[in-house]
Amino acid sequence: MFENLSERLTRSLKKISGKARLNHDNIQEALRDVRKALLEADVALPVVKEFTNHVRKRALGVEVNRALNPGQQFLKIVETELTQLMGEANEKLNLAAQPPAIVLMAGLQGAGKTTTVAKLGRFLREKEKKKVMVVSVDVYRPAAIKQLETLAAEVEVEFFPSSADQKPTEIAKAAVAHAKKLHIDVLLVDTAGRLHIDDALMEEIQGLHKVLNPVETLFVIDAMIGQDAVNTAKAFDDALPLTGVILTKTDGDARGGAALSVRQITGKPIKFMGVGEKTDALEPFHPDRIASRILGMGDVMSLIEQAEQTIDRDKAEKLAKKVHEGKRFDLEDLRDQLQQMQNMGGMASMLEKLPGMGNMAQMAEKANVNSQFKQMDAIIGSMTPAERRNPDLLNGSRKRRITLGSGTQIQDLNRLLKQHKQMSKMMKKMKGGGLQKMMRGMGGMFPGGGPGGMPPTGGGGLPPGFGS
Repeated sequence: MFENLSERLTRSLKKISGKARLNHDNIQEALRDVRKALLEADVALPVVKEFTNHVRKRALGVEVNRALNPGQQFLKIVETELTQLMGEANEKLNLAAQPPAIVLMAGLQGAGKTTTVAKLGRFLREKEKKKVMVVSVDVYRPAAIKQLETLAAEVEVEFFPSSADQKPTEIAKAAVAHAKKLHIDVLLVDTAGRLHIDDALMEEIQGLHKVLNPVETLFVIDAMIGQDAVNTAKAFDDALPLTGVILTKTDGDARGGAALSVRQITGKPIKFMGVGEKTDALEPFHPDRIASRILGMGDVMSLIEQAEQTIDRDKAEKLAKKVHEGKRFDLEDLRDQLQQMQNMGGMASMLEKLPGMGNMAQMAEKANVNSQFKQMDAIIGSMTPAERRNPDLLNGSRKRRITLGSGTQIQDLNRLLKQHKQMSKMMKKMKGGGLQKMMRGMGGMFPGGGPGGMPPTGGGGLPPGFGS
């Protein structure tokens, strides 16, 4: 996420962060680099101008001159200004209303509105413990209604049926009445999108807003449309009393311009961001965490929250006990670790949230590490429980059976066994809490002794192309 912006900003700020003294010239030079990085990331020009002016004023002020490390203080100023630009703190949905609290979703066609409605429905049901109903008033695309029905079943929320021969306002009124009967907490309304902004679209959605009087009117925008994000955000903000923004497809956006522009242009907070295609891939938008991630400082808080939600505590405690007692780390344990990592969004997603590991995350992505993890999982899945507990049982005929069953080659299996042996040695070093030894062992698994804990997937180093 935002890799290009992150890479350019960190590179330009690295030059100045080591300076013992800051003066007008080196601040100007750093700000030129920052300005260029922001413009290349598709941040709107007025936003770039305002941002660099704010940084310049603070950098030339007293706070930097009095700092023990002026270069690092400059980096801190950039981080603070980035956070303020995106909204300072996460703003939750305001659902304090007589049930059902109505949330109206607006945006252009292709922005991912229907999928976002389902993701938000799941988020509210699981995290906020709300009873949710969804309805589509997109009478122009019957496929959109069907899609929402399918997604509603998947995320386990109520679905109110509608059809192409009905008027959007009639559907909306009927949905509200039905939601009241079922004592629904939140009603999410998916509206029609267009390929571009037009008067008919705006009039229709204004009519719906009048009928529904929603507590939240959310503008759903594709993070990858770059500079156009500003124009569409402005048009919708002029037409509707927006209460917030949801950024979609941020996992595919290397630039990050929309995230930095939309808040400033509309004055409305970004409340959520879509970080993948699955229905659980919706995260509350925390400006401070995103600023930290953009500047290569990681996002440990989000990683901890994700771990708390996805990691199987029983399995984690069982492994910790096993390690502490010095028992054998078997292939079943390895498979559990791989699955836990996949549940947390994969290796690249985890590395991206760790300080200073942004480049590693990009390399993991390019090397397609997740697909190699899936292959390892398939190989272990083709083994018998006895073979998983004791890999020493694996002779030639057993290996042939396993590779045929998993659709892999003998060398893939041998590589996995080699990795397992390395991890077993590492786990033995942890007996009785030998964490320092374990960290040194992990360092040896990376070229040049870098940090990490990923089982290498080729020749004792990382996968081909990873870290090269």
